[in-house]
Amino acid sequence: MPETRLLPPDDAGLDAAAEILRAGGRVALPTETVYGLGADARSDAAVAGIFAAKDRPAFNPLIVHVADLAAAERHVELSDTARHLAAAFWPGPLTLVLPLKAQAGIAPLVTAGLPTLAIRVPAHPLAQDLLRRFAGPIAAPSANPSGRVSATEARHVMAGLSGRIEAVLDGGACAVGLESTIIGFGPDGTARLLRPGGIAKEAAEAVLGAPLLPPAPEAGITSPGQLLSHYAPSGRVRLGATEPRAGETMVGFGAVRGDLNLSERGDLAEAAARLFTVFHRLDEMGAKAIAVAPVPEEGLGLAINDRLRRAAAPRD
Repeated sequence: MPETRLLPPDDAGLDAAAEILRAGGRVALPTETVYGLGADARSDAAVAGIFAAKDRPAFNPLIVHVADLAAAERHVELSDTARHLAAAFWPGPLTLVLPLKAQAGIAPLVTAGLPTLAIRVPAHPLAQDLLRRFAGPIAAPSANPSGRVSATEARHVMAGLSGRIEAVLDGGACAVGLESTIIGFGPDGTARLLRPGGIAKEAAEAVLGAPLLPPAPEAGITSPGQLLSHYAPSGRVRLGATEPRAGETMVGFGAVRGDLNLSERGDLAEAAARLFTVFHRLDEMGAKAIAVAPVPEEGLGLAINDRLRRAAAPRD
């Protein structure tokens, strides 16, 4: 594998990224949520390269990124409810899990054998520009080794995947800092929250005019981001802490102080944007035991706590 190139956020960098994708290679690209590890979603070999670079289990499906609603319609069937959500939140940090069209042209590895496809329209201007230059769907899970902390800066991608992928398109820090909210639909059309994320649950429910249901308990893995242990720093994580135990590095929030802090003001948007940056900093510090202050279970706090619980889950 040649050295991973760091591409600038200009025409030359974008053209180089599009050419790598056309050749079946992998490019980490910035989105408003986190950096994604992109490859041509229509190519089995290119998609297999994503799984190989991340050491990602093949039963875990990928999100496909497209430039707009019209592009999404070439691959999936959109119900009226799905269109309503797309109109409200696309482009933006919302992924919809929808029935795959028979002639969608998506590589089978992307869906992990499921009859549905997770798809979204990113808002980041560089992601949009790259999608239009490439002129095709880009499969792009988070650009990090599987199970580890998602990358919110180009240097995070390089730290985890340098030498394993062809290039990283440097778009600076991601504004949202958490992965997209994922919504799927039951057989009766009811909307289900499969993963909390950058769109608050309350905002989606306001558009729907109805509550989002939890995932069906018998469904198993139906979308990305549902593995129990995920988004984890190297050190063991203890949640709900108001002060550290001996040997622990403390992550504060609001009135609870710490060695690092998600948001001293208790601002959930700031905490969401900083969460993975703090996790990366903990790895850089060599923290072996980590205590995290309580975060309210409301608004973006739902997504923050989802990532924290997965980071603290038992690991193989």
